[in-house]
Amino acid sequence: MQNALRQTKYLVLLASIMFNFGCNHAGNSSIGGSEGDSPQGLSIEYIRQTAGTSIVDRNPEFAWELPASAGSQSAYQILVASDKESIAKNKGDRWDTGKVSSNESINVSYEGQPLVSGQTYYWKVKIWNGDGEETPFSDYQSFKVGDINDFITSANVFQVDSIKPQAFEQMGEDSYFIDFGKAAFGTLVFNYQTDRAETLTIHIGEQLIDGRINRDPQRTIRHQEVQVEVSPDQSQYLLEIRPDKRNTKPRAVHLPDSIPVIMPFRYVEIEGVKGTLNAADFTQLFYHGYWENEASSFSSSDTLLNAIWELCKYSIKATTFAGLYVDGDRERIPYEADAYLNQLSHYTTDREYAIARQTIEYFMENPTWPTEWQLHVALMFHADYMYTGNTELIEKYYDELKHKTLMELRREDGLISSENATPEFMKKLGFTNPKDKLKDIVDWPPAQKDTGWQLATAEGERDGFVLTPINTVVNCFYYRNLVIMAEFATVLNKNEEAAELNQLAIQVKQTINEKLFDASNGVYTDGEDTNHASLHSNMLALAFDIVPKDNTQSVVDFIKTRGMACSVYGSQYLLDALYKAKEWKYAQQLMTATHDRSWYNMIKIGSTITLEAWDMKYKPNADWNHAWGAAPANIIPRQLWGIQPKTPGYGMATIKPQLGALTSSSITVPTIRGAIKADYQLQSDGSKRYTIEIPANMRGEFDLAGQTFSNMMLNGENVNGNQNVFELPSGKHSLKVY
Repeated sequence: MQNALRQTKYLVLLASIMFNFGCNHAGNSSIGGSEGDSPQGLSIEYIRQTAGTSIVDRNPEFAWELPASAGSQSAYQILVASDKESIAKNKGDRWDTGKVSSNESINVSYEGQPLVSGQTYYWKVKIWNGDGEETPFSDYQSFKVGDINDFITSANVFQVDSIKPQAFEQMGEDSYFIDFGKAAFGTLVFNYQTDRAETLTIHIGEQLIDGRINRDPQRTIRHQEVQVEVSPDQSQYLLEIRPDKRNTKPRAVHLPDSIPVIMPFRYVEIEGVKGTLNAADFTQLFYHGYWENEASSFSSSDTLLNAIWELCKYSIKATTFAGLYVDGDRERIPYEADAYLNQLSHYTTDREYAIARQTIEYFMENPTWPTEWQLHVALMFHADYMYTGNTELIEKYYDELKHKTLMELRREDGLISSENATPEFMKKLGFTNPKDKLKDIVDWPPAQKDTGWQLATAEGERDGFVLTPINTVVNCFYYRNLVIMAEFATVLNKNEEAAELNQLAIQVKQTINEKLFDASNGVYTDGEDTNHASLHSNMLALAFDIVPKDNTQSVVDFIKTRGMACSVYGSQYLLDALYKAKEWKYAQQLMTATHDRSWYNMIKIGSTITLEAWDMKYKPNADWNHAWGAAPANIIPRQLWGIQPKTPGYGMATIKPQLGALTSSSITVPTIRGAIKADYQLQSDGSKRYTIEIPANMRGEFDLAGQTFSNMMLNGENVNGNQNVFELPSGKHSLKVY
């Protein structure tokens, strides 16, 4: 009876899930406007799917994509109505902007009558193009206003995908094996008919051994055995997964009550079957944040690179299940460095900003212990600012964010040490326990002597880094923080403070180069009082523009002797540094390597989500669902293709391809203004052909700096051979480089 009651509860929950999560339409109606000649891609608070969300900002920001035919925008008109009938008649009873002369199509803040909690509103927009021609109104988008909370950012909806088996096999007389193709955070729903009460044994897991689920996997690789009581009066079942003690502790991110207990799994085995089962009887329910898979794409002549892209892109989608960026399934806790790498890859694989913005606000109250992790928060703020153009988070948290730069720990020469952090300062960072302390991390995991693990290398993932009170890696991050904060001060018109921060940044950079650079060997040491030079000290200095031009080559030469002597986390900065130094061939070699410190190795051992470490021997408790290992998801668009925002909010984009040995490639990169699309083909005569498509209301800068060519044609016209940077207006462009 108890099991029947539980199953009834879960089946009611399942019906609710399928109703609430299965309807992923935007809630728009085809009123006034037709696709192609009116604004598309409406969003409010950067949320495209507003059905089921609650907007917490009382002055939310509106955004839209221009029709391609418009090219540019000279004016807009927004209507906000309190009911469908009004918006259908093009009446904005809450807000009618009238014709506003402006080219702004993002971050347009609401200025109408006060919005009321619990009320649903409807909005639409039309624009006038650069020639003054008026478009029809867009379709409308509805949004519900929620209660004010501590955040100024709004959360997006969860989604659930129904995944059917990719392989289904009868193993024995009463047992079956199912492969859903990819691991996903979810649960299992299945149909089963029986004429008697009986018990099925169901195993779910992430890893196979000899073609069967590993029932005793290493550490946090997931497996669970569940006993399911079945009876004649029931035909549909939702698997009751047991909660994990570690990832449901108080500090863990807890899922909404509307979501059942979930865990990552790919494979299912069923035992004790009396009748016959079919693949159609089983569905994997895959929970994740809002996601539009077609927002990004990548293909190339390198099939391994394509597979790595797909692995990393899927890893970002699969790990959005918590609504905040978390460390994977082991703890389900947000960590700043993990989140920054998640954010970069999320912003380059989908036009989705809500999780990152919510996570940024979370960190202002919930810090973690590594020194460098505090120094990642400003990096998250800056990435969001560049990709969205929005300044609300900066405005709200500017003073608190200054603490997280750790500038209060500096000594007279400008360099900082975590040893200077007092209990009073820890409170400023958001720590509440008087015993909390900062600890330099450099990379993870550290040496065996620190962990007690039997690691494959004696120095862990730190490349033998020698820890000293003045740490080069920490101070490289600190320098980058100062540069960011000076930019933020300028944005907020704090000009005197901006000048002070710029001067401090100059001092720190100069001191790093005077005291932490070994001129005799042309490399950066790990800190004061050590002659040891690690990959980390040098790749961070190069990635953050600390290395003077005269020293760049010796630093690059040293980096290239170390291979992948860093973790999957460190690889983000290694690859960033290499592309910055125009070492794209070597960077591509590292991305497509086939040894055990590679993304290929993750695929080879059977994972479909990136691992927490290169291999289990490098971190014995690594999990198989850690998005900080997905750096190529952002490195390929940001560095290999060089597509990044040059100005905040993608008013101007940079396209700086460094395609290495590829003979062809195509890419789609989502932006807040629409997708940038690019194609490359190496011709038999040695010429290179590029096709670049820039969304309306954006300009592009095509950059071939550092690449040699004798002639170039842009849209069929010869271009001065001495020019290697070209401005592209919105639209489609063809370039041929000889």
